[in-house]
Amino acid sequence: MSTVYDCSRPDSRAAGLTAAKGALKAGRLVVVPTDTVYGIAADAFDSDAVTSLLRAKGRGRDMPVPVLVGSWNTIDGLVNTVRPQARELIRAFWPGGLSLVVHQAPSLAWDLGDTRGTVMLRMPLHPVVLELLREVGPLAVSSANVSGRPPAATVDEARTQLGGSASVYLDGGPAEHAVASTIVDLTADRPRVLREGAVAVEDIAEVLGEDPAQLRAGGE
Repeated sequence: MSTVYDCSRPDSRAAGLTAAKGALKAGRLVVVPTDTVYGIAADAFDSDAVTSLLRAKGRGRDMPVPVLVGSWNTIDGLVNTVRPQARELIRAFWPGGLSLVVHQAPSLAWDLGDTRGTVMLRMPLHPVVLELLREVGPLAVSSANVSGRPPAATVDEARTQLGGSASVYLDGGPAEHAVASTIVDLTADRPRVLREGAVAVEDIAEVLGEDPAQLRAGGE
């Protein structure tokens, strides 16, 4: 049985965050609002919960789960080496709709799927999920939809698709932009845009001093 909490009301928001923390610590799934689309979340360090997340979405391990963080500094404990390009993009666009694919720290005891030593990180610009992240730590979060169906822009859309797979639904209102994040791969010598979304490639290119066409082509 899942419960929806209206986060526009202070009492319901507080109750929802408490319920979400309890659910995540118990290995259950929680649906959260973000600045892009709604996400389904699990404790990033609970491999069974991450497996449940993939199962709820109907996805395999070949599509690993991204990780949301609650601060700029969290990345230092998750990444093998933070390159200057990553720092520049974080300063410019976090919190916000930019996801970075980087080499994860080899000591991390998590299993997000077949990541091949990488992890996709983002700090979202939404007060509800930021508060949750700052209290519970990094969360494995994927869009709150069944694979192949449209991402959820409202909590009702998420609940229609995921139902009882999630124990707690935090209703933060309609997604402000309802556009997925832009993804930049920083694991090779040259940065490469894997997906265009909430942050314009031209803006990323300006920060990095790159040609937008080169970013789209991966420097080829």
